Amino acid sequence: MNNNDNENVTKNHDSNHSTMVKFYESSFSYSYPFSAVSLAYFLRYPNPYATHVLSTDVIDRHFDPSSQRLSTTRLHLKRSKIPPAILKLLPKGILGTGSDAGQSYILEKSVVDVKEGWMKTESRNLEWTGILSVIEKQTYRRPIMGDGSWGSKSTEVMDDTKDQDTNVTTTVTLVSRFGQVKAIANRRKGDLATAGPEVSVGEENAPAPVKKGFFSAWSTSSMQRSIELVGLRRTRDALVKSKDGMNVVLERLRLGGLVEVLDGMRRDREAAFGPDGPWKRA
Repeated sequence: MNNNDNENVTKNHDSNHSTMVKFYESSFSYSYPFSAVSLAYFLRYPNPYATHVLSTDVIDRHFDPSSQRLSTTRLHLKRSKIPPAILKLLPKGILGTGSDAGQSYILEKSVVDVKEGWMKTESRNLEWTGILSVIEKQTYRRPIMGDGSWGSKSTEVMDDTKDQDTNVTTTVTLVSRFGQVKAIANRRKGDLATAGPEVSVGEENAPAPVKKGFFSAWSTSSMQRSIELVGLRRTRDALVKSKDGMNVVLERLRLGGLVEVLDGMRRDREAAFGPDGPWKRA
């Protein structure tokens, strides 16, 4: 795999919704053909770098014969806790009891076009979205050759094409809406206060509009930025482990085909969870 990744980080602020948005983008390539990489993507769990993945379920799968595209929706259950660095930023009790139990769901959608040689994926967390929402989008493509054509269109999992790579572009959007719900509630409360009973001109003790203090607004924005920075660091680490795990699966494909991949998955599952898997027998 080419380790010379290109990275870019930008941020944006939605003033209407008190939401901070941070974008992270990277590009790299696998030294394997697209057919192998697209197959490895669906066989990547479990692997030695993803022992936190407890289960994977296919929610929906559809093949369109006219476009030759395969669409898949999967649900991953992972062991995952809110980072201590983020927990320190949150008021006590905001998450409720049991929030640190250590499991979270990830929704994954993908579309594969073997004919044109590309695959697009999107993954997002379904837990703790009020604190930090992470949306990861990836595009896998056969490389463009010097004559402007796409690379080898072989559908063999491991062909003999030399210098056959698969280019990958990853874009991650991190959105922290922390404080937004409270801000909306305060705004509504202020609206109700100012929309009280009608009063005559000059009547004293009329309710004054409720305004959000400067320090309160600054504190919320600062906390959102801190949460997103922690999420960004975790995202970078997760992408490195994800690439390492994919390379393990790809190497197993090269050495022994699908049989070696399935055997490796069994070994990894037993190493991570024991012979009974992640779920203990009753």
